[in-house]
Amino acid sequence: MSQSILASFLFLAVAASAHAATARLDIYPNDVQLRTNFARQRMVVVATRPDGVTEDVTAKAKISLADGRIARIENSTVYPTADGQTKLQAQYDGQTAMTNMDVQNFAAARPIGFRTDVMPVFMRAGCNTGACHGSARGKDGFRLSLFGFDPEGDHFRLTRELGYRRINLAQPEESLLVQKSIGAVPHTGGKRFDATSEYAKTLLDWLQAGAPNDASNVPTVESVDIFPRELLLEGAGVKQQMIARAHYSDGSQRDVTNLAVFYSNNDNSAAVSPDGVVTAANRGEAFILARFNTKTVGSQALVLPAGLNYAPPTVPPANYIDELVNAKLQKLRILPSDICSDSVFLRRATIDITGVLPSDEEYRGFLDDKAADKRAKLVDRLLSQKAFAEIWAMKWAELLKVKSNLQASYKSIYLYANWLTEQIANNVPLNQIVRQLLASRGGTFSTPPTNFYQVENDTLKTSENVAQVFMGVRVQCAQCHNHPFDRWTMDDYYSFAAFFSQIGRKEGEDYRETIVFNSGGGEVNHPIGGRAMPPKFLGGAMADCNGKDRRQVLADWLTAPDNPFFAPSVANRVWAHFFGVGIVEPVDDIRVSNPASNPELLQRLGRKLVEYNYDFKRLVRDICLSQTYQRVTQTTASNEADQRNFAHGRVRRIQAEMLRDCVSEVTETKDKFRGLPLGARAVQIADGSTSDYFLETFGRSPRETVCACDVRSEPTLSQALHLLNGDTVQAKIRDGHLVPRLLAEKKSPEEIVKILYVRTLSRDPDAAELAALKKMLEGQPKPVEALEDIFWGLLNSREFCFNH
Repeated sequence: MSQSILASFLFLAVAASAHAATARLDIYPNDVQLRTNFARQRMVVVATRPDGVTEDVTAKAKISLADGRIARIENSTVYPTADGQTKLQAQYDGQTAMTNMDVQNFAAARPIGFRTDVMPVFMRAGCNTGACHGSARGKDGFRLSLFGFDPEGDHFRLTRELGYRRINLAQPEESLLVQKSIGAVPHTGGKRFDATSEYAKTLLDWLQAGAPNDASNVPTVESVDIFPRELLLEGAGVKQQMIARAHYSDGSQRDVTNLAVFYSNNDNSAAVSPDGVVTAANRGEAFILARFNTKTVGSQALVLPAGLNYAPPTVPPANYIDELVNAKLQKLRILPSDICSDSVFLRRATIDITGVLPSDEEYRGFLDDKAADKRAKLVDRLLSQKAFAEIWAMKWAELLKVKSNLQASYKSIYLYANWLTEQIANNVPLNQIVRQLLASRGGTFSTPPTNFYQVENDTLKTSENVAQVFMGVRVQCAQCHNHPFDRWTMDDYYSFAAFFSQIGRKEGEDYRETIVFNSGGGEVNHPIGGRAMPPKFLGGAMADCNGKDRRQVLADWLTAPDNPFFAPSVANRVWAHFFGVGIVEPVDDIRVSNPASNPELLQRLGRKLVEYNYDFKRLVRDICLSQTYQRVTQTTASNEADQRNFAHGRVRRIQAEMLRDCVSEVTETKDKFRGLPLGARAVQIADGSTSDYFLETFGRSPRETVCACDVRSEPTLSQALHLLNGDTVQAKIRDGHLVPRLLAEKKSPEEIVKILYVRTLSRDPDAAELAALKKMLEGQPKPVEALEDIFWGLLNSREFCFNH
């Protein structure tokens, strides 16, 4: 019996006994630290069945303390009672889970803090959101900083700006701050919480203490945990309590479940209550997110219908990609589609790798080849062609905004585009290319990568572009306030921009050339307070830039093998090219609140890219030879609803430049573009300002921004009308003289139809199509016109315009 079949039997056996036993018991968090008598920690106990389904058994489990003198348990929450260490134990269904507990400074009373206690109440109650007092103009005459990015200003506005109306230190409970929050007096935002709630108590305690501001050394939030980190829920209505815990800069921890803001990115599958209770709904997946302070963390929740019958596929994976994709599909109980035919694979891979269609000879040769490794040989041959480098030079040119404008001359841009193509054609590792771009200095003629700083010379915009292109991170929101959906603060934004504050520019001997250099001076100032911001790596430490070019320091950090952003971001872009959707989508918006559909796959691809020394050709080879890439686009009952887990192929509109080249190739016509010889391909266009009606209609990137969304691949009515009535297709059929040439070679109409099918669709016509076309051709006095009409129809077909 093969291992795969044995595994299938074992899975079925395990599934059949899923309800009979618990395979594992976990208690969260797995370590508890309580400081001062203010501390507490909510506990959650989760049972995992043999088939991976999780269940919240906190109410069913027996929870006990090894030493009851150290703490007490009340409603699954642990409260300290004395200093010391002990263990907390949970028992359920024959399984045991334990966690360590450490209580310190129990006798100490923690003073209430504005930043640590009051501002989290504003966040939880929604007071400082954009829809309320956090809007630019505030609400009803009172303004708070959006999501609390300016604590000092918030304290001033509460205590000094019309203070007699908002707070009443003589009678704290009469303060409007409290009265409006509990609904005791009219409030546009309505009642935010009960008068007996902890939130009201926090505000009163702060007011009774004199509404103090914090000392300068107040602990800051370093990170936040969410528990459980993964959920696999079975059946609508099943619930799971989530826990959020904050880690502070002084080493302390705090249960912030009652202060965090919980939300789901897919309520249709799993909604979450304000208190962190997840409720399963329809089959699918969701990410449960918790935001506290400036930190956002997420937990993956998979939802299955109750009683689902499922047997995993027995076909062994081709490589690590299939292993990780299949593992996710198995969690979701989704069966993948079948592997595509040789003709479909030939067309799909040829378009994706080289941007053109396979020739008649390539088609016949590939189908006649009986070698077991012919698909691998095909991929290797396609990767060795210059066309592969030209496609990826075009894609990077889109991201880098390679386009002449008032700042960048046509000659500079032409040299820049050629430099990009040469780098990729010569297989220069991507990390070296990026280092050359970021640390470039010299003339835009003599050193083409310096044009990176010429197409965009605004310091803040340059830093935003670098983060988005090379890290897949959009930091733009943090320019004016802390990012509402990610961890980036205004400090992060301006400290990252400081890497680009010392770029110098001057005119070269030729007025069209600009010299880019390191000026050695210049700072970025924070808009609040005006302090100069030191260079700091995004999501990392302060940078040592003394006596160094800041851009070189950044380039070394960004392209280092252990950088958490660069390799996964590039791998995600490569993946999206071959699947039509990224593992993170959009590909340049990687954040906690926009999680990867398969985080393990994303990280593995990034590690592989580093392992391959940033030779992304090898990554492309892995992708194209995976079963995941070779699946048919036809869906099954099991995977018809799947859009993000790659259970089936995806029908994709061919990109504008590549579609233009395909039309020219099959009609045997030549195009002429500015700066290129007659017969050049559209993907070779150097300057983004060079275009035509066809390319614009089919969504060619205008190269105005670095956003991947600038390339439009959705079909439109204008595209259909242009193919039907425009002069591109009809003129090329006429000018190419393909049909007359084939007739002159004594090819029969039936043979010509087959040739046209292979040229355009990379397949032979089926029996029904051939019979219908033969009937149409019978008795035609002018077979040229009839055959050219067929040719025109094929070029206008959806099957031609899409890769599938």
